[in-house]
Amino acid sequence: MSRIGANPIKLPPKVEVTLGEGEISVKGPLGTLSQRFGEALSVEKDGDTLVFKAATEEANAMHGTLRALVANMVKGVTNGYEKKLSLVGVGYRAQAAGDRLNLSLGFSHPVVHKMPKGVKVETPVQTEIVVKGIDKQQVGQVAAEIRAYRPPEPYKGKGVRYVGERVVIKETKKK
Repeated sequence: MSRIGANPIKLPPKVEVTLGEGEISVKGPLGTLSQRFGEALSVEKDGDTLVFKAATEEANAMHGTLRALVANMVKGVTNGYEKKLSLVGVGYRAQAAGDRLNLSLGFSHPVVHKMPKGVKVETPVQTEIVVKGIDKQQVGQVAAEIRAYRPPEPYKGKGVRYVGERVVIKETKKK
């Protein structure tokens, strides 16, 4: 039995959970998220807690996964998620304009990244990007796509990096 899946999820007061046939929907102050799951798993609502059960031994892996996904959904609709990125390099700038992020990353052309529905982007400073949303996976994916335009290079450390990311700088070649 999955140890993670055995833990029940306590629901905050403003969160509503709707259980359907093979689907769970979580609605909170920030929005609504839903997740499908197989028939080998069951979710039961007991007051203000959710309990997850696996019907077969093979479903144990998905048992813990579903519990973690639903816990992330509950946190997302109550608090939301955010990823911070910083631009390191001379002339590297970012500017948020509606659902687009305009990046100047040292290329001969500007890079324009369109945000998917449900994800917002802010630029408090020209060298800082904040990606916000209620879906943890989507926020992380958008942040990874922005970072992929110019990942930190190992010699000077220039590029787009996560705030708090440690970039190991290599020593240059000696004669």
